[in-house]
Amino acid sequence: MTDQSFRFPRFFVTAPAPCPYVPGLTERKVFAELKGTDAPDMNEALGRIGFRRSQNVVYRPSCDFCHACISVRVVTGEFRPSTSQKRLLRRHADLEVTACEPWSTEEQWALLRRYLTARHPVGGMAGMDGHDFADMVEQSPVDTVVVEYREPSTDGRPGKLVGCCLTDKQSDGLSMIYSFYDPDPGARRGMGNFIILDHITRAAKAGLPFVYLGYWIEGCDRMAYKKSFQPAEALIAGIWKPMVI
Repeated sequence: MTDQSFRFPRFFVTAPAPCPYVPGLTERKVFAELKGTDAPDMNEALGRIGFRRSQNVVYRPSCDFCHACISVRVVTGEFRPSTSQKRLLRRHADLEVTACEPWSTEEQWALLRRYLTARHPVGGMAGMDGHDFADMVEQSPVDTVVVEYREPSTDGRPGKLVGCCLTDKQSDGLSMIYSFYDPDPGARRGMGNFIILDHITRAAKAGLPFVYLGYWIEGCDRMAYKKSFQPAEALIAGIWKPMVI
C-alpha cells in the first residue's frame, strides 16, 4: 500500500442472523462500501485487520461473545509443500492456468452452479442467479482477476474448465475471494487444495509474501483444510501471529 492518508469509510452492522458455521449461534457483520480512488488502499488496509471483500463491500464478523472466525494467511516465502501436496502438484501439472480479466462467462457460471449444488446446497450463495454471479465477478473496485484452470487444449481449442478462483491482487499478496471447481464423480480430485497451492506458488514467484485464505474456525470441518498450508499466520486480537497447528 502506497498511501495511508485516506479516510476510512463509514461502517455499518448487519442484523443478527443464524451462524452458518456454528449451530445454535447467531452472526453479525460489520461492513463498509469501497468506492472512489481510495478503494484499493482501503481494501488492503482493512484486509490486514481481518476484513474480506465481496463485490464493492468489505466485511468481517462482529458477533457478540464469539470470536471463532479467525483470518489466516500463508507465508509464501517459507512454505514448503508436504509429500501429499507435492503429489497433488504433479497430478495436476498438465492443467492450463490463465489469469483472466474479471468478466463472467456462461462456462464459469455453469461450473459454479454444479459446484454449489453438490457442495453447498444451502447457504448465502445457494440462491445466486447468473446476474448475481456477474456482479460478484465484475463489480470490483480493486485489481481483480479470474484464475481459470482448464484441461489441456486440443487442436487449438481450449480444454474443459475444471476450476476457477476470483482473486484480488494486493501489494502484499493474493487474496482468494472465492474458488470453485468441478464436483462431478470422476472429476479431478483435490482441486480445491491444488488451487491454493497454485496461488502460493504464483505469489512466491512474484515476490508477494502472503496468500490470504479468509476465515478459519477451529472445530469446523469445512475449514479444516486451511491448516494444511504451513507456515501460516492468524490474526489474533489485531496482531498477525504464527498459526499453531
